[in-house]
Amino acid sequence: MAPFYTVKSDNVLKRVEELQAVGQDEAALQALHDVVLSKRSRSNPITVMEPIMLKYVELCVELKKGKMVKEGLHQYRNIAQNTSVNSIETIINKMLTLAEEKVAEARAKADKIAVDVEDLEASETPESIMLSTVSGDQSKDRTDRAVVTPWLKFLWEAYRTVLDIMRNNSRLESLYNSVTLKAFQFCLTYERKTEFRRLCEILRNHFVNVAKYSHQPHAVNLNDPETLQQYLESRFAQLNAAAELELWQEAFKSVEDIHTLLTTSKRPPKPVMMANYYEKLTKIFMVSDDYLFHSAAWNRFSAIERSINKNLTEDQQSHMASVVLLSALAIPIITTTKTRPGYVEADEYRVQKLNSLSMLMGLNAHPTRTGLLKEALNKNILSRVRPEIRDLYNILEVQFHPLSICKKINPIMIKLSEDKDLAKYVRPLHQVILTRLLQQLSQVYTTVKLDFVLNLASFPAPFNYDAATIEKFIMNGCKRGELNIRIDHASQSLIFETDLFAPPKDTVTEGIQLQSSPADLMRTQLSRLGVSLHAVVQMIDPSVKENAEKAKQEVVQRALTGAEEEHKQALARKVVIERRKEIIETEIARKEKLIAQEKAAAAAKKAEAEKKRVEEELKRREEERIKRIQDEVQRDQAKRIAEEISSKTGLQLKPEEIEQSDVTTLLNLKVSRLQTEQKELSDRLKQISKRIDHTERAYRKEEIPLLEKDYEQQQKTDKAFYEAAKKAELAASRAKFEENMKLKARLQRIKGDYTTFKSKLEQERKAETDAKRKAAEEAIAKEKAERIALWREKREQMIKMREQEEAEQRRREEEERRREAEERERKEAEARARAEKEARYAEEQKKLDEIARKQREKEEEIERKLQAEKAAIAANVKSTYTPPGARRSQSPATTTGGTWRGRAPAAAPADRDVPAPATGGGWRTREAARGSDRAPERTEGSGTWRSVSRPTNERREGSDRFARPEGGSRRPEGGFERREGGFERREGGFERREGGFGGDRAPRRDGDNERRTTSGARGAGAGASGNERRW
Repeated sequence: MAPFYTVKSDNVLKRVEELQAVGQDEAALQALHDVVLSKRSRSNPITVMEPIMLKYVELCVELKKGKMVKEGLHQYRNIAQNTSVNSIETIINKMLTLAEEKVAEARAKADKIAVDVEDLEASETPESIMLSTVSGDQSKDRTDRAVVTPWLKFLWEAYRTVLDIMRNNSRLESLYNSVTLKAFQFCLTYERKTEFRRLCEILRNHFVNVAKYSHQPHAVNLNDPETLQQYLESRFAQLNAAAELELWQEAFKSVEDIHTLLTTSKRPPKPVMMANYYEKLTKIFMVSDDYLFHSAAWNRFSAIERSINKNLTEDQQSHMASVVLLSALAIPIITTTKTRPGYVEADEYRVQKLNSLSMLMGLNAHPTRTGLLKEALNKNILSRVRPEIRDLYNILEVQFHPLSICKKINPIMIKLSEDKDLAKYVRPLHQVILTRLLQQLSQVYTTVKLDFVLNLASFPAPFNYDAATIEKFIMNGCKRGELNIRIDHASQSLIFETDLFAPPKDTVTEGIQLQSSPADLMRTQLSRLGVSLHAVVQMIDPSVKENAEKAKQEVVQRALTGAEEEHKQALARKVVIERRKEIIETEIARKEKLIAQEKAAAAAKKAEAEKKRVEEELKRREEERIKRIQDEVQRDQAKRIAEEISSKTGLQLKPEEIEQSDVTTLLNLKVSRLQTEQKELSDRLKQISKRIDHTERAYRKEEIPLLEKDYEQQQKTDKAFYEAAKKAELAASRAKFEENMKLKARLQRIKGDYTTFKSKLEQERKAETDAKRKAAEEAIAKEKAERIALWREKREQMIKMREQEEAEQRRREEEERRREAEERERKEAEARARAEKEARYAEEQKKLDEIARKQREKEEEIERKLQAEKAAIAANVKSTYTPPGARRSQSPATTTGGTWRGRAPAAAPADRDVPAPATGGGWRTREAARGSDRAPERTEGSGTWRSVSRPTNERREGSDRFARPEGGSRRPEGGFERREGGFERREGGFERREGGFGGDRAPRRDGDNERRTTSGARGAGAGASGNERRW
């Protein structure tokens, strides 16, 4: 298995660079190929795969590996088409650019080889002579075939591969069309006609398969106008390329493809495209000698060209009008098709062909020569055509001159032959001229000589006719029923038949009629008789004519009378039609808008679903990748453990056992095998050690006497060897000493010369050394001086820089001190503003305290008055019960002054004990006397308020409004309390603490002061609750 490098992109790229550095491009490409085609690469991000693919296609192009690049592009398309289409476009453009560059380099190399000739004077070389005997190609052709053709083939395969990869994929649609245009340009640049035919066939198959694969995801939608527009542009490029390569069959097929797309498209095509369409049709029909549809195509092309190009010059308009009229005049009157008329199959084929061509031209009916000429005349073309073409039209279609028609037309034909654009119409015009000559002769003559006709039909070479050609032309016209001529070869004459009962000819344009033929006279004799009798009746009885005139005038009068009404009806009908048209257009627009909205919603929904699917797919792939990695790691561990077991224990495991076993099982197996082998090995070692021990003891016991004998023998041998070696060493030492003494005697003779040469050499070396030392010291001194100067310069610069930095530092410190002063002043201003605000607040608080003090004084005064009144009322309390009605009746008498303070309280019930009035007075005393079930009093300085009861509305009249008898209805745990500047409700009440509901706010009065409002008809909480509310 090849190593896997996709964990990081740098790994494989570094490996490829290393292999390329040592010249192993094949191995580098194989490594990239394994990475790209690996299943793990599907889960890699595009940022990792894109540089790998760029390197991959580069190596594939270098090594011309078309099959490998195809496999890699297929894999990368599946990876990146859902996430990054631009990445695919980058890879494909890179590959095509590299291939085109290789082709250009190969062409340049081939041209250089063709020019690089060793001997310019030698026209033929032995090699070229031998090659010419077996091949008809020239040297340049052979060079191109050897050098350029392989790269051309690779580039063509690259285009085919890319088109096959991107076919029928809506996400790659723009890239598909751009590559198609590049492929057309390739065929045009290198004139590859065979490849162009194959390319057209490939594109046609792809278009046919669009509907077949429409159910697949990312399929091409032909209902999308943008898609159809792109297909039209590519087909028009195909048509232009086919016309430039003169492949007219492919051009016609391209026209059929364009017509299919135009009929499918809901959007009207651009006029420029249609002009190009009809221009190419003119060329195709001209090549196929179909002059009828050639003229019709020219007619449509000229109309569109004049409508879209308003800046045509007079010469251009004249030339276009001349071509339109001349193409209509050049339509043969007698067709020269090879099929024989009269056969049903041939007629059906001809009708089908006319229908198909008319459909391609966008015509509702088959065009005719007469209709095209009338249409040209209706457009006032005669006023714009060239004079010679206008004369040609008059000679062929207006004038009647059978004896001079050819002489008049020959100068015009010569002028037309000189114009390269009009010369192609000269030959078909000669057939039209010959047809007109025979038609006009048939109206004047009954029998003419063939030589006479040959003299009349005399044309300059190469358009002259001989007797055989004219005879063949006449027979063809007679066979088709468009001429009625007999040839008498005995008398060499032409006989124009005068069949009195011949049917009228609807298939031929007769031209100018000089006189009626006998067949026409026989066919119209009754109508002519009727006209004559009608004239006789008018001459005999003039009243008939007068009655006819009177009836005519009455009809005209009725017509004039009803014309206004018909005009109004026509206008009303026009308005209705316009309104219906507007309604229909509005409805169509609404439907289109609705369809567009539905498409947009469907596209959004599809995009959302696709996005969700892609996310789920990425998540699934990530999980699968992690699982694969884990499985791979486990397999590697299991394999490694199995190898260790095999190497250490000798146990060979089968591959399926390794796959089925996990790591734990293999580890247990390994440990058990190792323990078993260890135990067996220890037992074996014990046995071996015992056996070796016994053996060694036996050996040593047996060898004791042998060792003594061997020792004695060894002593003798060592002594003999020592004596021999000593003698040899003494002899060698003496010989070496004698040799050295002889050498010393020889060298003693040259000792003086050696000493002299040595002293001389030492003096020279010393002089050189002194000179070098002196030069080095001077250089060192110079360098030292330069470095000192440089150092001093640098030091001065450093001093200047330090001074600048110190100045900058001082400036920054001053700026910092200024900012600190400003900040300090700002803080002081804020502190002063805050102090002023607090002073104002303290002053306001002081005023509020003063207001609270005055309020407390008023409340204390009111309390004193209330206590005095209450003491006076309590002295007059009765012990009997007084009904409410009696109390009401007695209240005016008992009250003092008529106010609520003067009303006497009602008597308490008989079954209740009336509490005695407090001697001390005041509400605190009364509250203390009401019992232990009431809330405790507020102590001095506690800051709390107690919950108190109040009398109900039933005892409001005439009762004590400030004292409450025991046992009455009260709510001991209701009401409100105020604690530390807020309200508190206990057991269902409210509580306000530390600032109340709106936040911290200073209390309006001290905690020892309280304000009480009694119950009554006013205020919230007054009613049947029976509780007194304190605020």
